[in-house]
Amino acid sequence: MSIGQSIPRVDAWEKVSGRAKYTDDLVDRNALIGKILHSTIANGLVTKIDTTEAEKIKGVVKIITCFDVPDICFPTAGHPWSTDPVHQDPMDRKLLNQRVRLYGDDIAAVIAEDEVAASRALRVIKVEYEEYPILLTPEDSMKEGAKLIHEGFPNNVLKHSTVEDGNFEEAIKETGLIKFEGTFVTPIVQHCHIETVTSWAYMENGRIVIVASTQIPHIIRRIVGQALGIPWGNVRIIKPYIGGGFGNKQDSLYEPLNAYMTTQVGGRLVKLELSREEVFFGTRVRHGEKIHLETWVRPNGRLVARSYTAYSTQGAYGSHGHGIAAKGTNVFRQLYQDEKARKVDISTVYTNTAAAGAMRGYGTPQAVFAVESHMEDIARQLKLDPLEFRFLNVMPVGFTDPFTKNVNWFDSFHQCVEKGKAYIHWDEKRKLYQNQSGLQRRGVGMALFWYNTAVWPISIEVSSCRMVLNQDGSVQVQVGETEIGQGADTAFTQMAADTLGIPWQNVHVISTQDTDITPFGTGAYGSRQTYVGGAAINKVALLLKEKILRCASEYTRMPVSNLDIIDGNIVLTTNDNQILCPLAELATETLYHVDHAEHLTAESTAQVKTNAFSFGCSFAEVEVDIPLGKIKLLDLVNVHDCGRLINPRLAEGQVHGGMSMAIGFGMYEQLLYDPKTGRLLNDNLLDYKLPTMLDHPHLEAQFVENYEPTNAYGTKALGEPPTVPGAAAIRNAVLHATGVGINKIPMTPHILFEEFKKAGLL
Repeated sequence: MSIGQSIPRVDAWEKVSGRAKYTDDLVDRNALIGKILHSTIANGLVTKIDTTEAEKIKGVVKIITCFDVPDICFPTAGHPWSTDPVHQDPMDRKLLNQRVRLYGDDIAAVIAEDEVAASRALRVIKVEYEEYPILLTPEDSMKEGAKLIHEGFPNNVLKHSTVEDGNFEEAIKETGLIKFEGTFVTPIVQHCHIETVTSWAYMENGRIVIVASTQIPHIIRRIVGQALGIPWGNVRIIKPYIGGGFGNKQDSLYEPLNAYMTTQVGGRLVKLELSREEVFFGTRVRHGEKIHLETWVRPNGRLVARSYTAYSTQGAYGSHGHGIAAKGTNVFRQLYQDEKARKVDISTVYTNTAAAGAMRGYGTPQAVFAVESHMEDIARQLKLDPLEFRFLNVMPVGFTDPFTKNVNWFDSFHQCVEKGKAYIHWDEKRKLYQNQSGLQRRGVGMALFWYNTAVWPISIEVSSCRMVLNQDGSVQVQVGETEIGQGADTAFTQMAADTLGIPWQNVHVISTQDTDITPFGTGAYGSRQTYVGGAAINKVALLLKEKILRCASEYTRMPVSNLDIIDGNIVLTTNDNQILCPLAELATETLYHVDHAEHLTAESTAQVKTNAFSFGCSFAEVEVDIPLGKIKLLDLVNVHDCGRLINPRLAEGQVHGGMSMAIGFGMYEQLLYDPKTGRLLNDNLLDYKLPTMLDHPHLEAQFVENYEPTNAYGTKALGEPPTVPGAAAIRNAVLHATGVGINKIPMTPHILFEEFKKAGLL
């Protein structure tokens, strides 16, 4: 049995040896080179483009402008398609845009024989604009009289929604309640995956073939078809190994434009690779949010009623849109349970900044930072133990979400917190750091989190799988779900091996996807792959096993009911699992049998109509240098209940990666815009401050394994949850150390110095 074992990654050797082929490794070096002309204004209209001089440059093959492309608006978000217009993503983008909505918008493209010619052509294209006032924040965009970034969206609000559970106004009339308020601000940040956004496209037999670094090949196929106005079957997407995505590649980025480029040069191969700077301003970012919380609580700490008001910075285009802010509100509504009422009022607002889309955590890092900071503030002001205060109000065991039907089956919160407390020595350090007065102070803080697994019932959840029995008894596995560095293929290998009853070394997962060959799956997002993809693997493995045992029954003349596969052998269960023959022998005999040769395969689709809660916590210890306004992170631990661990070592690696992103979110990362021009100021890895290994303490990952009953393998979300609670835990540790609550992240020296000065610490 390999599930629960830390087997080596199945793709490890290929990657560490340099043999793994990524998108740019596979392209023909004689490919034409595509480059994009970006706008030099942030808000306005292209009135004229003069390409005369550019067309004279030797090596330039074709120049395409925003006046040439199809007049088709298409969606870019990597969601399953819905035939219901209400659940469709915003269709607000064209291949190239005459209406400029951010500094760096795509307004033209050059196709040339080489990179030098393409770059030279870009420099001599002349553009004339009609400029409008720049709108960089939701407050600017929503002002009366502000220029509409997209027609049909009054006040530039992509979407506004409200939810009320109970009667809030009546609930707060209860006598003796104490009111608390807080406003929390989170930054716009970038994913910073190692591999930049790269694709190449050509035509074959009248169809467009695109090789791309994407998390969602089957969805990209559909979006390319929509963007070009062609049948979806005329598009083929191939996804090689991918060098990270974190949600940025859960979007259609430049694949549609690349597809259009090849059609304009007779189907010749065109490569379109973005620079790091282009990735920063031209792909997707995490939504910056401003969240205001109002809480009414009894003196004993029982929450009676709360409200959550948020403004989400969408940027220039809709992408994943309002779903990000909406998912964040589920943290607010479910993590803690108010006795009487709660209400939500959220707006997602277009701005002249980089388009915001999916990023690891999908709106919950923002919400958890606000909610858990606010809860810590309330506990401190009420002089209540912060853990006891949380447990008084946290989601109870047995809670059932009326929408998703999720059930909180276990006391995961207490179990996770007890592990985190023990590791960080919580009780001792809370007392030790209680009365500090020096310029360097230490503190400990924590935060809880909630996360959903997969996207049902908001969207469909389907995954398909194909398995083929080889002549040597090994099995090929193909799934539409994608390996993007997280170790999914290794988990799929272990699942298939256990269900089939063969050694994991005999399972060969095909790590790349090709929409002409690979069975349908929607890809890597929503922390869904082991949960939903696992359902398909289980279903298909059982179908293949049934076929194998039927053949074994003929071969051994034993009833199917008395046979099984264990460790790659056909065994007789009624005789103490006596080995009758190796599976390899049966596979060879079955395929080459003179009378009834048969190629044993199985393929099916699993539609999953369940969901699952993932829970956990983060504990942090910090040392704060008050005069320097500097935080040194001394220790950080995450404890997760992600169900049964398929591969403990891979799970630990997932958590470490998420914790690192949380450190960046809370302490270092933010995109900065020039208010005069709207230009992104830190669009590179020198000026954009990512934490390095020198900024990390030891990262401790621990687990509580409660078998998830809605899944065949007992597993649930772990991909995104690790990045969710860390920023709030660090913030609360700073509060414990200094008595100052920092409500805006990242907690840079610039912010800390001013806050410490206001508090009289300087």
